[in-house]
Amino acid sequence: MITAIREIRRARGLTLADVAARCRPPTTAQTIGRLETGTRTVSVAWLNRIADALGVTAADLVQLPERPDLPVAAILAADGAHAPRHAGAVAPPLPTPGLVALLVEAGIGDYRAGDEIWCDRLAPDAFATALNCDVLVPRPAGRFLFGRLIGRDGERLHLLPLGAGARQQVVADPPWLARAIRLVRPL
Repeated sequence: MITAIREIRRARGLTLADVAARCRPPTTAQTIGRLETGTRTVSVAWLNRIADALGVTAADLVQLPERPDLPVAAILAADGAHAPRHAGAVAPPLPTPGLVALLVEAGIGDYRAGDEIWCDRLAPDAFATALNCDVLVPRPAGRFLFGRLIGRDGERLHLLPLGAGARQQVVADPPWLARAIRLVRPL
């Protein structure tokens, strides 16, 4: 974890000994120095103690890496997958390029209302890696199809929708598909 302890301490004109004496209970200047440089792990308890000594919040001491949000590509409802009415995003812990999300509004198959399904976009040459996986496939006019990829015949994909009694769907030559790789389910 990267901290801003040193920068804030210096901006306040304090020495390591000053911060150590202001901590409750007091500590040593060497301990503060080790926490500043990262040679000692900074726990939440230490962050709180040092933040109080510096007169800031613990959040002011932590520098988090930039995290881009994951765009919502489609909404899964009882009547199938469709484009979202408004642009949306979910915040993944560690997104990678090419991910899109699918939000579940109504339970279908193994998925429950409120689930987020993270999908990795694949180019046509990688479609075979998604066989027997749940995939999101774009259709014309902002529509989508979500189901299990059960076969590929040339440029045609064979999908089995998730609903009970649903018939196999065939999609010809989609520009991409997104393979489900992670399910985020609220507790």
